[in-house]
Amino acid sequence: MNVLYFAWLRAKIGLGREQIEPPASVATVADLIDWLAARGGGYAEAFADVSCIRAAIDQEFVELDTPLRAGAEVAFFPPVTGG
Repeated sequence: MNVLYFAWLRAKIGLGREQIEPPASVATVADLIDWLAARGGGYAEAFADVSCIRAAIDQEFVELDTPLRAGAEVAFFPPVTGG
């Protein structure tokens, strides 16, 4: 799975992207967030308040309860505002 981090999430984690293989118990985007946060350090800091995080799978906005697919690209970013 390819995971992308944008804006302040990237700054806190220290990576813009990474290839990961989460365990089979990680079935949804929310599960992925919990698993990543459990890595500690910048991950725990970045995912401390999920109300400030949006996600996309294969460039489509999704809710955090969306199931993950093998080989998916998952992106995490702060809410987007227009102007």
